[in-house]
Order: sequence, then C-alpha cells, then structure tokens
Amino acid sequence: MTRDRSLDIGVVGVAGWFPGRRDVDGLWSAVCRAERLITTHTREALLAAGVPADLVDDPDYVPAGGYLPDADRFAHTLFRITPRDAEVMDPQHRLMLEAAWAGLEDAASGFGRDAPVTSVFTSASGSGYLRAMLTRGPLDPARLDQALHGTEPDFIASLIAYKLGLTGAAIAVQTACSSGLVAVHLAVQALLNGECDQAVVVAAGIGYPQGGHLYLPGGVLSRTGVCRPFDAAADGVVPGAGVACVVLRRLADSLGDGPPPHGVIVASAVNNDGAARAGYFAPSPEGQESVIRAAYATAGIDATQTGYLETHGTGTRIGDPIEWSAASAALSGLDAAPGTVAVGALKANIGHLDAAAGIAGLIKALRVVREAAVPPVAGFQRLNPLLETDGSPLYVPDAPKAWAGPGPRRAGVSSFGIGGTNAHVIVEEAPAPSRPRHPSAGPRLLALSAMDARSLHGAARRLSDHLNTTPVAIEDVAYTLARGRAELPVRMVAVADDRFGAAATLSAEADLAGERSPGDAPSPLVFLFPGQGAQRPGMALTFAEALPGYRAALEGCIEAFAEPLAGRLRRALFDPSSCADDMRDTGLAQPALFATEYALARTIVDDVGVVPTAVAGHSLGEVTAACIAGMLDVATAAAFVTARAEAMRDCAPGGMLWLECDEQTALALAEQAALPLELAAVNGSAMCVMAGPAGAVAELREAIDGKVRSGILRTSHAFHTTMMEPAVRALGTALPPGDLLPSRMAFASGFTGTLLPAGARLPAGALVEQIRRPVLFAGALGSLAEHFGAVTAIEVGPGSALTTMAQYSGIAAIPLDDNRGGAALGPLGAIGALWVAGHPVRLAGLVGQGKAVHLPGYHFAGDRFLTPELAAPVGPDGRRPKPSTDKGSEGETVAEASAPAAPHTVGAETPDAARLVRDLWSSLLGPDNYPGTADFFDRGGDSMLVTHLARRIKATTGVTLPLRGLLAARTLDGHIALVTEALNRRGE
Repeated sequence: MTRDRSLDIGVVGVAGWFPGRRDVDGLWSAVCRAERLITTHTREALLAAGVPADLVDDPDYVPAGGYLPDADRFAHTLFRITPRDAEVMDPQHRLMLEAAWAGLEDAASGFGRDAPVTSVFTSASGSGYLRAMLTRGPLDPARLDQALHGTEPDFIASLIAYKLGLTGAAIAVQTACSSGLVAVHLAVQALLNGECDQAVVVAAGIGYPQGGHLYLPGGVLSRTGVCRPFDAAADGVVPGAGVACVVLRRLADSLGDGPPPHGVIVASAVNNDGAARAGYFAPSPEGQESVIRAAYATAGIDATQTGYLETHGTGTRIGDPIEWSAASAALSGLDAAPGTVAVGALKANIGHLDAAAGIAGLIKALRVVREAAVPPVAGFQRLNPLLETDGSPLYVPDAPKAWAGPGPRRAGVSSFGIGGTNAHVIVEEAPAPSRPRHPSAGPRLLALSAMDARSLHGAARRLSDHLNTTPVAIEDVAYTLARGRAELPVRMVAVADDRFGAAATLSAEADLAGERSPGDAPSPLVFLFPGQGAQRPGMALTFAEALPGYRAALEGCIEAFAEPLAGRLRRALFDPSSCADDMRDTGLAQPALFATEYALARTIVDDVGVVPTAVAGHSLGEVTAACIAGMLDVATAAAFVTARAEAMRDCAPGGMLWLECDEQTALALAEQAALPLELAAVNGSAMCVMAGPAGAVAELREAIDGKVRSGILRTSHAFHTTMMEPAVRALGTALPPGDLLPSRMAFASGFTGTLLPAGARLPAGALVEQIRRPVLFAGALGSLAEHFGAVTAIEVGPGSALTTMAQYSGIAAIPLDDNRGGAALGPLGAIGALWVAGHPVRLAGLVGQGKAVHLPGYHFAGDRFLTPELAAPVGPDGRRPKPSTDKGSEGETVAEASAPAAPHTVGAETPDAARLVRDLWSSLLGPDNYPGTADFFDRGGDSMLVTHLARRIKATTGVTLPLRGLLAARTLDGHIALVTEALNRRGE
C-alpha cells in the first residue's frame, strides 16, 4: 500500500563546514573512506591559538580535536556587517550566517521578493569567545552590549532573518548536544502547521580557542584523543568544530520548481528522560527507546525498510551500551530483522560538534539513503563486549557496502542532550522525478555575482570544476543561477551551449574576475536601431535561439502586416537558406528589419526588464525608434513601413558609396569629379555616405583612386537623396496629419541631428521627409553625449554598423548581433554585459525553461577577524594595551570598537567638526576614507550604532544630537552638518 506522503518534508538544501572539509561533498568522501579528520596540535600551534600555557603543559591535556580551519574568516561585506561588529561576533555566529546563505543557495530559494515565507531555527554552543573576552578584564558598557549581541545564542536567529530578508519566525533552540536535531523537529512542525513555507535550520559548535581538551577520569572526553564508537577500545569522545545547515520545505512544494530534494524527513520526535535516568548527566535507555518509537508511530510505519541508523555515538563506556540497547529494543519491536540495520557514528570521523552534531548526522544519513551506500565506522576494530548483540537488528559496518534490503531506503538519526532531551528523525530517499526531461538546444547565459572579485573568482572556479565532473543540463544551470541566487555588485557572465563549454568559459572568465569591481550607478542606456543594409535571410534565428520570449514577440509584430507580406516575412526571417536577393528587395527588407528590431526591443523591455533612457535610429531604424518611444502604435508603424518600402522601391534605381572622410571632403570630391551625387548620411566626423545614380557612384569610386577609403553599399537605390522625391509624394497620406504621440523617452533624431526630450512630439511629416534628407546620425549621437554625458548604447537589430559609429563617436556600444568576428558576445552575452555593468536586467527573462539543481554556491573568501580584547594579554596593571587601527596583510582587524574618539578641540568651525565625525565613523564602522556622500547604513551602520555615535559626540563635545536627526541625515556630510550646526548654536 502506498504511504500517505502529505506530511513528508523535503530537505532541499544542505551546507556545512567540517573539520578538514569545507563542504558536504568533501565530508561524504571522507566518511566513505573512513577517514579520521582529527588534528593533533603542536604546542606552538596551541599557544598561538590562545590556549593558556599552563593548560597546554598539563600532563592530562590531550592536544587533539576536530579542527575547523579558517574559522576566524568571515565574508562580512556580504552581510553588510562592519569590521567593528564582525570582530566582536563569535565565530559561530559568523559562520552560521554563511552556512544559512549557502544552504539557501543550495536550495535555489530564499532570495528576492518571490521568496517563500521562511523561518529560521538556530542552535549554537556556549560562547567561549565571549568568555575569553571577559577573562581579560571588564569591557566598556557599550562594548559589552555589542559583545553580548554578537555572541549570545538568543540573537543569531533574528540576525540571520534580518540579514537574509527572511520573514518567518526566528527561534533559538538550546538543548545541549541535541540542539540541532531538536531544531529540525521544531522546523518540521512549523512547516506542517502552516507557520512557514520554508525553514532554515543551522547550528554551530566551535569552541574558542580551538585546541584539545583536558582529560578528566570518569568524564566523557577521550584520554587517547580518538573517538571509537561501539568499539572495545572506546574511551570517550573528542571535541570537534563545525557548522551545519539544512533547508526544509513541504515535500509537495519541494517537488515543484525547486531542486531535487536530498531526501525526505518522514517523521520526527522529541522527549526528555525526566527522572528515569540515574543522574542529571546520565542517559536513560527508556527515554531513548521511547523517542525512536514515537517517531515511527508518527510516521505510521514499521522498521522493516530501515537499513541504517546514524547514532549519537559518543564512544563512551556508558553511553554506547545504553544507546545500543535502546535502539535495539525499539527497532526490534518495530519488526526490524536481526543484523539488518547498520549503525553510523560521525563523531568517529570529525569529533563531537556539540549543538551542530545532530544536523551533521542528519546530512550524513541523507547521503546514505540517496547514494544507497553504507559507509564504515571510522577506526572500528572490535565490537564492545558490553553491547548486547543477540537478536539485535544493529551491526557495525567495518567496510563500505551497498545498501541491501527492500525499498524505499530509510534511515534513522538520533541525537541526545545532556539533561535528557532526546530527538530522533526518520529520513527516506527522495521520490524519483515524475516527468522526463527534454533538454532544449541553444546557448544559455550563466550569471554569477559576489561582493568582491576574490569571491567571484572562487565561485567561477568551483562551478567550472563542478560542470566538468557532474552531468547536468546547461539550461538547468542557467535557470538555477538566474532564479536561485542573490544579485550582488561584482559580476560576470558566460554563454555556452553545454556544460563543458560553460566550464571552459567560466575557467577563462575566472581569471578576469579579479579585475572587476563594483561601480557607481550604470550610465544611461540608449537603444540604437539600424536601417536598411543590415538585413540577411534567417536573421531572426539568432535572437529566437537566445531569447525565450523573442519568437512570440516577433509573431505578434508580423501579424500587424497584411498577407501575403506576413507569410514572406516568416519565411525570410527564419530560413537562412532563403534567397538573399529576396532580402535585398526593399519591399521585403524594410518590413523584415522593422519586425526584427521591434520584437527584439519589446523582448528586452518586457521580458528582460531593461528600459532605455533614449532611442535613436538610422533611416528606417528611426521608425522603429519612434514606435518603441510610444510615438506610433505597432499597427500604424507596420502600415507605414510597408507603404514606405513600396514607395522607395518604385523610385529610380541608384547607388550609395561610403567614404572615410568628413562631409566637406566628400562633397568636394564629388564636385571635383563633376558628378551628380548628394550627401546621404553623416555617421561620424570621418564617416559619410554619398548617393545618386549608380554610374556616378562607380565613377566617384574610380576617381578617388584610393585617396580616401571607400566602398559601394549593397543597395539598389540612392536613399536619402532627391531621387526619393516620388516616394515622398506617394507617402503624403501614409501617416495621420499633425504630430505623432508624445515620446515616452528621449529621442535622438537623425532627421535634425538633435535630441527631443521625453514628452516631445515629432511632426508626422518628419518620418516621410527624412527619406530624401541626409541622415544626420553623428549629430544624433553627439546630442546624446551632450545631454547625458557618458551613455551605453546597445544596437537592437542585426549587424554592428551602428555600434561602430557609436564607438567612433566615443560612446560605449554593444551589438546584439556582432558580425565583425572575433569574440562576439551574441544577444545573451550583450545583455549579460549590461547586467555586469549594473543595469537592472531581469535574468529570469533570459533563461527560458529549466529546473533548479544543486550547484556550488558562494565562495566565502573573507578576512580574518579577532576582537582586540583577545589580540594581546592584559598588562600587569589590569589594563588592556591601546589597540591599533591598522589592518594586517590578511585584513585582520585589531581596532577597538568601543574606544572613545581622540579628544578634539572643537569650536564652531566646520573642519574640526568634519574631523570629529570622520574619526567617529572610522571607530564605529571601520577605518576607511569615506566620501561625503557615504551612507551610514549602507556602510553597515544600524540604529544601535547611531546610538553609539550620538553618545560619542556628546562625550566628546557636550552636544546632544537627536537620534531622529542622525537617522534622517544618513550621510557623512549630513552628520557633519548636524554637528557643525549644533556647535555653532552652542557658541552663539
């Protein structure tokens, strides 16, 4: 009978940092190889870490433990936390922030306005960091308050919710060693009760300083420094250090648009031994058996399909037999057959992670059922003779083995806390995908971002390695990066057709990532629309393959044209093998160009979210620009373009010649040759076009004889000359009389070479008259630069002619369809370049269909932080030495956040006020050369730091500033102005 899965919980994200391994994959590999990731520290390393010499030299001190490298590093800029706040935070809190971020990235969820309601459940071990600070002497009251908020376990859940923008409940859970798994149970209940749609559960167990432990006879810590669960030589547990996170959703939700679940939580239970145990610190077999039975009763299942149990597994002489006895009794009573349930004990590999131990064990059990692989217990040699094995369903695997037994594969996870709080979770393999995948062809955009170049470089490298080794569809990679990642300021993109191409591109781009840095606001964006001559058969395919919404937008535009022209457009735009001569026909070429450009612009605006500040078009492109600017509706524009093309085609044939010279030189050359040629376009200071009868064009080319670079354009007519007079007369009624509609954006006119501001109207006759007037495109480009300064132009259409013209005029320009060879970007790369530059590109509009998958996430390459209270010992007078405000080569911050600012002789003069406020900003936010426009809150400040700022100002100057004023002023200049004004008032 099929089990009711309506109460199942999918584990959609996992993350963790463990002794010797910086990710979950690395931990699993070590577990499968039965590696012991325990470090034996040298005396020098222990002293350098801050372990007191008398403790290190104690003969009972065991210098072994699960050591977490770089536990003092923290990517503080990612979370907008000042160096001052970062240094006083317990490393546990720092890494829990990072693990929560990484878990949400693995779940491809939790960022942006569409994120589900997400609750946070946290657990952390007691803060050795705070205790170490306090043992060095009393703290300044403000510093103490800051330290408590940065180290006490009550505050980390709400801090994660605040920094990650999560709106569900934020709850701290503390039940000693079982804290993490109890937090999982509470998260499951919150999901089932509808209190949230997603839950982040993160726990840390990192002592300070990291080192070994003092062996106490009769205690739970190992004399030998080796944890041997269920082994005859077991003598206790070894402390470890790490952080672990899981992200949970209701299974029905997780099977929708999220990545495949790592596994499923079938049920969970918690209880307490109460008074049944022999003592407060002694476990109770009855309580442990009861919690396992309660979990199975909640699920409504027996244990016949349970093949694995991740135990609490401390390796103690008392704890192991009690846990073995309780689990054997519970599982036997639930119909588990003898010798069918393998036990696991992660503490043998990494030591005891304290509050994080249960989540770490859960992550391991999820891998066991997912991979159908049972790892051995590290270091196991001979079964503890105190374990009752007769009829027991349990056995200790001493070598890797494949999962055996009926499916679905299920496993249990136990975690027990001092004081008797027990937790048990039952997990099951995730269901197989319900529908087959049909990968789509075509290029895909991969977008990565970070807070700094170092992190971006690392993320690109990690993703490249992953794609080289892991089968995954490129469209799923693009989909995940676009929809499941935060958009941060330092960015890079890669365009590829498959995972291997993406891996190669990312690897190459990663070398450039270090050169990228956050910039100011992006420059205004201009759409440039090319005219006739850029067209080619099948030109819509490039855009249709790259942009998911383009084909529909193009079809909508084609429908505005009457038959049989509409049918001809479909064939010509999508068939590269169609006759090139057909596309040279003006009657087809101009409608094809208009449809292509209009659909492309609409796709970029509507689907990708990029709205130009201004538009400009060359010849026919000016009609498209007017339409995008709202001056013409698409039906009117399509009818006009059709009539325009037919009228121009019916004019006498002619030719056009481009010349690399200014317009005066071009006119002089024609005059010297006595040829009836006219100026047709001025595209730059040394870029112009002459046009007229085809014979005269050929004669001028010959007369120039290489004096000026030139070339004959592939056109059949002399556009933008008096030879177009018949077309002008024919189009007299093609547009409604009067002015066009007001422009919704700035319009750079090639008709006048000037800029029309938003709201301006263009006479309808201008679009008719321009076909016999020269195109003043250089003037249009110049008007953009004159009005907006630095702009970015994107050529919206086939080819790159306008890009060349814009670049020649000093404007940064990007073609969507680069036909110049070399490292062409293509449509995706061009729009991706806009995103890299900071434009508000809607990445989801570029990726099309796909499914979220698990991918490597953020590369946390943070600086090292150590609070100055721990940087040097207390002097003989009981005082701390004066801290430095320098940063080391690795970015170690050793400044004293609570140190009062140096005394200032402050009068009513602004320079003294400016120096005071700058010094206080540096004291509170970290040393920096802040510009006057710097925002206190963008730089990591908050309401509490504003309070400290006000207090410091009063202590230094005697002036009381209202908090409301400091909150409203925000910037450095604003705060300086407030202080200056207050000081001036005091002096009056």
